[in-house]
Amino acid sequence: MGLRIYVVGGYVRDHYLRRPSTDIDVVVVGSGIELARALGERLHTKVSVFKTFGTAMLRASGMEVEFVGARRESYTRDSRKPQVEAGTLEDDQRRRDFTINALAWSLNGDTFGELVDPFEGMYDLEDCIIRTPCDPDVTFSDDPLRMMRAVRFATQLGFDIYPETFDAIARNRERIRIVSRERIATELNKIVASPRPSIGFELLELTGLLELIFPEMHRLKGVERRGQHAHKDNFVHTLKVLDNVAAKSDDLWLRWAAVLHDIAKPLCKSYDPRTGWAFHGHEVVGSKLVPGIFRALKLPLNEHMKFVQKMVFLHLRPIILSEEMVTDSAVRRLLFEAGDDVERLMTLCEADITSGIDAKVKRYLANFELVRRKMKDLEERDRIRNFQPPITGDLIMQTYGIRPCQVIGEIKEIIKNAILDGRIRNDFDEAFALMEQLAAERGLKRVPAAIPNNPEPAGKK
Repeated sequence: MGLRIYVVGGYVRDHYLRRPSTDIDVVVVGSGIELARALGERLHTKVSVFKTFGTAMLRASGMEVEFVGARRESYTRDSRKPQVEAGTLEDDQRRRDFTINALAWSLNGDTFGELVDPFEGMYDLEDCIIRTPCDPDVTFSDDPLRMMRAVRFATQLGFDIYPETFDAIARNRERIRIVSRERIATELNKIVASPRPSIGFELLELTGLLELIFPEMHRLKGVERRGQHAHKDNFVHTLKVLDNVAAKSDDLWLRWAAVLHDIAKPLCKSYDPRTGWAFHGHEVVGSKLVPGIFRALKLPLNEHMKFVQKMVFLHLRPIILSEEMVTDSAVRRLLFEAGDDVERLMTLCEADITSGIDAKVKRYLANFELVRRKMKDLEERDRIRNFQPPITGDLIMQTYGIRPCQVIGEIKEIIKNAILDGRIRNDFDEAFALMEQLAAERGLKRVPAAIPNNPEPAGKK
């Protein structure tokens, strides 16, 4: 077709970093859509065309290949959507966010495989540097999302942000306000999913971006001292917990639970001259803050949010158990409330032990092992995890011929607590006998026709 084409960006960068990549971006000096359609016909594969953006994409051999015409861009002050016109390869490389993402390979017969690197991206790759191809103030003012991407790449790759580039992020941080929350959330999730996510949050804080995009986390920072008493820096502690979780689990939402587990401490902070600083109830207040934070950050308001909320609410429970005598009753309640998430909760709680005193850490972790053994034993014996109490409201109404009322809830709650406290087994006959006793104390009499059959054994749903 007489076109000059090049592979540009992430695929080239990741090749030199020995990172796997299945996305190839091809820049065409001409029409990328026409070339994609011609290749799609040759490969007998579907081509998706996005005329608004002048791009086309096809999948082949497990790869996703996107074609775009070489272009130059210009921006208006109030939008990160550029005005686009046809340009040269160097125009296209100049518009890229960072030098390591502006590397290009020739796919042309006469120069096949040659590296085109007008901004010395290979030197930055070797020096582990994030740097913009052009004036960083212009780069970040034009598209402020690039500031988040700089932090994200530095976190994912373990690179440093070039000083001039870093300073430009700090100068242009207010521009982040024109970026949609959804795009910011995408970058935040990639930071949280990185090998050491603390790097990203430290950079966001140092550049001033964190206060603008996630003020609740920014407010964790700092130490207040009165007399001989000072509390720890909860921002630093949170990052340690996050890295500890990241070392054990790739679960994005468990990592978010680590980010938010102490988020309410600034709201719950109190000082007593005799005992020092305390954060009473921060787990309860924190769990109530989670939906609002997820909504503000445009994170999903679904089961993932509910899981994070539950982890924040319960994160102190195993720690309290590890400090006190571990009773069967307390462990049953933990199993009941955590359900199938109990192992993830234990991972979070173990990560939350960040003391610099080795003996203290060893003592906590040894006690956590005791809690784990107790949970295993009780689960095998009592089938508490996710259990539903054997006595239902329908059964109570049917047995005593009554309509929905407060007494039904009272009976169910007493039976549930009796099972969790170990006074009766998680067994229908024992629960039914207790129901009969409680009903008699409340003046309820069984309806003659109501002789319930023993249902399936109680246990997991």
